[in-house]
Amino acid sequence: MDFNDVKNRIKNKEPRPIDDDIRFSVLVPLIEIDGQIHLIYEVRSKAIRQPGEISFPGGRIEEGESPAYAAIRETHEELNINREDIEIIAELDYTTSKSGSFIYTFAGIIKNTDAAKISHNKDEVSELFFVPLTYFLENEPEKYYMNYLPKADDDFPYHMVNDGENYNWGQIRYPVYFYKYAEYIIWGLTAKITYSFINKIKN
Repeated sequence: MDFNDVKNRIKNKEPRPIDDDIRFSVLVPLIEIDGQIHLIYEVRSKAIRQPGEISFPGGRIEEGESPAYAAIRETHEELNINREDIEIIAELDYTTSKSGSFIYTFAGIIKNTDAAKISHNKDEVSELFFVPLTYFLENEPEKYYMNYLPKADDDFPYHMVNDGENYNWGQIRYPVYFYKYAEYIIWGLTAKITYSFINKIKN
């Protein structure tokens, strides 16, 4: 192998995270209600992981899917909205969860759809609610921090690390956002994605 071989093998590869074996895609869905733009939020069904939490439509990217396609598919499956009525208007900033999953985010318009008549998938979603875009433009989230300390598995090879068990791994200080809207509290990753999206609009 020579330099040309190396260049040809990597020149058309799209950059992606190194640790991306678990990838998810999320849609920030926008819908018009009474002439105002609203964001759609889901309350997760008690029958699935993280029951009762508030989220956007989204899920794991399947083999061979693009992140954008996965966001549309998941929105179609969870909200029972026709795929052709889901228009992605922008790819937003991506993020990682505290568990290490890599998450692509998109903004999308829900077209030709009456919000009051959305018949969501009750196996995955217990209810929907809608928040005016103006609420987020006028209200900053509360911001707090979680601190994550490193903890190695019992079989971690400290003998291969400079200073062994005394190595200074540091810690992760992780911001956690909270929005309070009516009786709902939007927090965690969903609030973080919301906040990032709103900042793009403001700036």
